[in-house]
Amino acid sequence: MRVKRAVHARKKKKKFLKEAKGYRGALSRRYRLAKQMYLRSKWFSYVGRKIKKRDMRRLWITRINIAARNEGLKYSDFIHGLKLAGVSINRKMLSELAVNDPDVFKEYVKIAKEALSSASQLS
Repeated sequence: MRVKRAVHARKKKKKFLKEAKGYRGALSRRYRLAKQMYLRSKWFSYVGRKIKKRDMRRLWITRINIAARNEGLKYSDFIHGLKLAGVSINRKMLSELAVNDPDVFKEYVKIAKEALSSASQLS
């Protein structure tokens, strides 16, 4: 007895055409094109999530750099000072502090400056 695949093939096609609803022109009506664009859109969304992380980190670093320079410290020196002081706070939180709570950020800058000065005295 042979296997008939019409039901499964139709189900698969309907799935892709349903997902491709809203695509322009033939991309939403023709199965082969709809499938290609659906898979491509999934790939773009995957890559986009990685790019979003990259962009957000750049934004955080820029914000921290501006706030640190206002306090008389370069970004790299600031981060190095925090590492020397043993402070473990991520860049996202530092940028939030720099934007929303500058007084607390100034305390972190002070901690970093003290750690840098004590490290330079030891050398």
